[in-house]
This record gives sequence, C-alpha cells and structure tokens, in this order.
Amino acid sequence: MEVRETAIAGVRLVRPDRFGDARGWFCETYNAARYKAAGIAADFVQDNESESARGVLRGLHWQAGPHAQAKLVRVLQGAVWDVVVDVRKGSPTFGRHVAALLSAENGLQFYIPRGFAHGFAVLEDRTRFAYKCDNLYCPQAERGLRFDDPALAIPWPDLGVPPLLSEKDRRHPLLAQIEPWEP
Repeated sequence: MEVRETAIAGVRLVRPDRFGDARGWFCETYNAARYKAAGIAADFVQDNESESARGVLRGLHWQAGPHAQAKLVRVLQGAVWDVVVDVRKGSPTFGRHVAALLSAENGLQFYIPRGFAHGFAVLEDRTRFAYKCDNLYCPQAERGLRFDDPALAIPWPDLGVPPLLSEKDRRHPLLAQIEPWEP
C-alpha cells in the first residue's frame, strides 16, 4: 500500500496494492492494522455508498463539533473529481483545498480527517462512491460550504453540463460566512 501526504497535513491519498492475473485483480481495500501503521488510526463505525450520474456535484459537506467524521473514500465504479477543504478554526491552511481524481480504475482512496469539508463532481455515468466514517451521521450537525465560492478557487472540471446539485447544496454559505469547525 502506498500512502502519500497532500499539501494539507493529515489529508492523505492511499493506493492499496492490487494483485492481478488473467482472471482480473484482487485488492485489500481496508485493513485496520495496516492503516494504523500508515498513520490512519480512525475507528470506522459506518459505511455509506452513493450512485450518481455524470454531472452531479455533491458537497461541500462536514459535520460540526463532536459529530465530526473522518472519512476514507473511494470510487467503486466510474470516476469523480474529489475535493477536500480545510474548515478547522485557527488552522494555518484554513480555506485551502486539495483535490484528486478518484476512479475505479486507479483505485485511489482519500483519507479525510475531522474538520474538513468534502465534495465531489461525478465524471462518469453510474458512478458508485463509498465512504467509511468514524462517527455516525447526525442531521443536526450537518454543515455545508458553497462549492463555487471564489475564495476557494477550486478548479472543478468541465462536466459538459451544468452541475446538478441538491437544493440544500445550492444554499450553502460562502467560506467567509461559515462557523469554522472546532472539536
């Protein structure tokens, strides 16, 4: 397994080993001991999965206070442009983002610690996305940030169609209007 640090401390890209032959390939997508040895010691308690069409944009989301979630995300089918934004109060990288192409083909995973907003743009039809979370979802703690805030300067890819967002995602505040995350 290869683990790469990103430009924001704590956010990591993970490439699990794939072992293949004429039949296809095998990959261990999570092993608590191996991830802990690599500095990812989250105690995951909930798995989520979504399916989306090309052009869907989900995010940017996080959970407030003690309901915050660290996540390990990956694509099971298709591809996304995945984005992580630092929303931690007092962080030297507050408001900065990192992004990566995650696909079923490349097998990359993003580890996202607590205190980061997360979202993705779907690049292929019938894209299936999986999340491991270290805390249970709490609707009252859900927070969001506008994906197109000019202050974030996120280079979202051209999807070929206007992004399809939920009504809730359309109404998220700008970075200057959010209450930063605190543990």
